[in-house]
Amino acid sequence: MVIGLSGGVDSAVAALLLKDAGADVHALHMTNWEDDDAYCTAAADLQDARRVCDELKIPLHHVNFARQYRERVFEYFLHEYRAGRTPNPDVLCNREIKFGVFRTHAKRLGAEWLATGHYARIYRDSSRDNSGVQLWKALDTNKDQSYFLHAVKEEALAETLFPLGELTKAEVRDIARDRGLDVFNKKDSTGICFIGERPFREFLAQYLPARPGPIRTPEGRTLGEHGGLMYYTLGQRQGLGIGGRRDGDDAPWYVAAKDLDANALVVVQGEHPLLYSNELVATEVSWIGAVPEPLLHGKRMSCLAKIRYRQQDQACSIKGAGDAGLLVSFDEPQRAAAPGQFVVFYENDRCLGGAVIDRVLSHAGYQRRALEAAI
Repeated sequence: MVIGLSGGVDSAVAALLLKDAGADVHALHMTNWEDDDAYCTAAADLQDARRVCDELKIPLHHVNFARQYRERVFEYFLHEYRAGRTPNPDVLCNREIKFGVFRTHAKRLGAEWLATGHYARIYRDSSRDNSGVQLWKALDTNKDQSYFLHAVKEEALAETLFPLGELTKAEVRDIARDRGLDVFNKKDSTGICFIGERPFREFLAQYLPARPGPIRTPEGRTLGEHGGLMYYTLGQRQGLGIGGRRDGDDAPWYVAAKDLDANALVVVQGEHPLLYSNELVATEVSWIGAVPEPLLHGKRMSCLAKIRYRQQDQACSIKGAGDAGLLVSFDEPQRAAAPGQFVVFYENDRCLGGAVIDRVLSHAGYQRRALEAAI
């Protein structure tokens, strides 16, 4: 059994629980990003992982996947931002690194099973071959990470254990404290792993040149200048620098669209209809298991979906499959669906899979007409 040990409390408790259950546990710590600056915590995380292994008396292996991470995750991240989209590299990191090259390396170490500190559950379907698995939400819905795991290949999930799936975060910290693990109160990592706590604009500007341009209303009125389209996402309110205008009311301004051809940021004031959409087209579809039966026959299928992490499940229907992607129609308008992000599908607590949001359509055609008038 090889567990991915990050140096945080979650993977530490997962390792502890597996050892308590009698497993022959080896820990594998991976380095995915190398930066000699104050924001990079890789060296400190490795030291924390070593202390955990000393406390649990389990062997620690260390592997550097920085090259693979740049090739398979970071280049995708930059490509999406160049295209004016808002990527979520954590989904790709899980598929390509944690359950990709990491899994391959663990097998070289002799592992038959892989474990991580993710908050999710796996159920194995005994009526199918041994690859038949289902991915379910964690018991702690506030920490559930099935959204980020939806693109992991089924054969990788079949060989994986999630020891924390039935626990809450508070219970995990209590276990760590009661068992004397030094990381029991270690702060959770936040944001994109390779950016960490550093200012996002400062980081992105190292790799992509910023192109300032106009900030416009849907009617074509110029309100100011943006610092570069890559720094903004749909629905964003903060950092626009156009509040408190004499010719408007006090309602806040939000990003409604990006016009790449004109390098213009389209903004609206208040809860404007342009912020909402009922339909989207999603591509690069990943199903956990077979394509759902209704889609194979060209029929609509009702399910639940999220267009961002920690969003409440939204009722929807989906149609289409394969390379053409999916048309996702929501029962209620969705706010600020962002191309490049993921829409993830559920049947109650079971995660069915997901896809990349490619295009956002509008309610009653309003968005399409308004944006065409603006650009």
